[in-house]
Amino acid sequence: MPQIFSSRSDRRLRLALAIGAAALFLSLAVGFAYARSGAAWAVGRPALQPIPFSHAVHAGGLGLDCRFCHAGVEREAAAGMPTAETCLGCHARVWTVVPQFAPLATALARSTAVAWASVHRLPDHVRFHHAAHVQSGVSCQTCHGPVWEMPRTVKAETLSMGWCLDCHRDPAPRQGTVEQVFDRTPVEGQPPDRPFGLAAQPVLHQGIEVSPLTRCSTCHR
Repeated sequence: MPQIFSSRSDRRLRLALAIGAAALFLSLAVGFAYARSGAAWAVGRPALQPIPFSHAVHAGGLGLDCRFCHAGVEREAAAGMPTAETCLGCHARVWTVVPQFAPLATALARSTAVAWASVHRLPDHVRFHHAAHVQSGVSCQTCHGPVWEMPRTVKAETLSMGWCLDCHRDPAPRQGTVEQVFDRTPVEGQPPDRPFGLAAQPVLHQGIEVSPLTRCSTCHR
């Protein structure tokens, strides 16, 4: 049977297939690397807020405690965001720049919440409890970075499932005393040594105890 394609055509086809396979592999590798990079998780990217707010001024320069604005962080799942009353309680007397604070005045007049844009919002299917982490001696900067140095608040960590699991598998290096949680120095000292919540309920899977910090049901509804 006579040859339909020339040897030159065969070489070109093989070369095209090799280049195509290499390009596909490279594309998958680049996509995988990007998905795990900070850029894909908006690390370092500030969110647009209804009013210009600087943690560097309030937490850094003035030294305000985190709990002054995030009042629920020690007791509730959500840390809470500052209300218009909280902001205007100070700014009605200090640095009353009317155009900048118009959204706060509007929220106060309408009895509505200030429409802050969350920098660290997690997906709806993820369950996160601030109080549980605070009571375990995990400092704010572990997840949020040095917020007191940020003129505009940005995400310091990806907060991906892999990042959380890395901490849950070996939490001790990131734990200190409960009294240190709101300090701005690296965590030191002995973390709380008491089981609570899910940690007090051992679970066996095929005869092997599963850590409460790595169970799917701990963080996912």
